Amino acid sequence: MEEFEANDIAVVALSVDPHDQARETVERHGLTFPVLFGLDAQEMAQRIGAYINENAESPHLHATGFILDPQGEVAHSVYSSGPIGRLVARDTLSFVKHRK
Repeated sequence: MEEFEANDIAVVALSVDPHDQARETVERHGLTFPVLFGLDAQEMAQRIGAYINENAESPHLHATGFILDPQGEVAHSVYSSGPIGRLVARDTLSFVKHRK
């Protein structure tokens, strides 16, 4: 997070998890950035184009990542339908540094 902050990069996470599960995730991983919780999986899938696992007992979204430019426009996006090919911190930092 120090490198993100040093490069003026804000990090925000969105989650369909209810408050208690989101808080548990934040605490388990020591997250220091905002995590919005309780979002509707179906609505978020439609709004951002994320893949959704509808076969689960409770629908969940697959990892979807966006890098926004200073004007708030999508500069890069990553849509995952499984555990491979997710947007990771190292790649995000490299992308932003390259764009600067």
